[in-house]
Amino acid sequence: MGFLQSLKFWRRPSRPSPPIDAPLIESKSAESPPAAAADDPVFPKNESGTSLYQSGEGRVLILGLFLTLVFVALVVYYLTVDIKAGQTLLLAFFAHALGGRAAGIGLCVAFKFSSWVTISYNMFLEVLIVCYCYSLFVFSFNKYINCKWLTIATKNAEKQALKHKDAVARYGWLGIFAFVMIPLPITGPAAGSIIAYFLKFSIKRNFAAVFSGTLTAIITWTYFFDYLDRHIVIFKYVVMAVVLVIFLSYFKTIKRWFTQEIEE
Repeated sequence: MGFLQSLKFWRRPSRPSPPIDAPLIESKSAESPPAAAADDPVFPKNESGTSLYQSGEGRVLILGLFLTLVFVALVVYYLTVDIKAGQTLLLAFFAHALGGRAAGIGLCVAFKFSSWVTISYNMFLEVLIVCYCYSLFVFSFNKYINCKWLTIATKNAEKQALKHKDAVARYGWLGIFAFVMIPLPITGPAAGSIIAYFLKFSIKRNFAAVFSGTLTAIITWTYFFDYLDRHIVIFKYVVMAVVLVIFLSYFKTIKRWFTQEIEE
């Protein structure tokens, strides 16, 4: 409940109550449900008057929630029929979220997932993560969500995105594609989608560039790790060690990202 209480959506100001002496007017709210719904504070509106849940960012968040259900169902299913595969899927998710796509892909290859399963699953994880990062960033940036740790993370993400905005803007769509595809720190799809937001890309154009670059990178990493797996006997143990090091090194960094603002 503490988390839910800290997460507050922006609400429209309530309409002032009429004076007590004013004549009573017969209510017709039952005959006009759309007008009643428009004043309902449970469904916040953006500046254009559109419900946040019907906006582009709202639909992206809903997609993220749906993909979360799919992810949970997938992991639970494999934990019951093939516990090793289920554990690998779960480990790959945490490795992917905390250490990037290379860590998640490396685990899938190390535990003998086929190339197409590795590509499909890690692409699924990228879409899932971006849906949450992008939608929550836009909601927090536009002050529709009031949550301390999310506000801090949003400010940090904004500073990092603006650092790369001008360089990426020169090449437009291809700039976002290349930024996401290049295997360097803070060049993942979440960062790319935020930069594209500041470049005023539509959501379709934004995600087309981001996920095209992501898919290209995932395919490249998959076949690279598959090559290493076939030529290095202890490849699995090397990947596990790398993932462990990445987790330990990035955990404090991720924690600071949500607790204190980075310096300019």
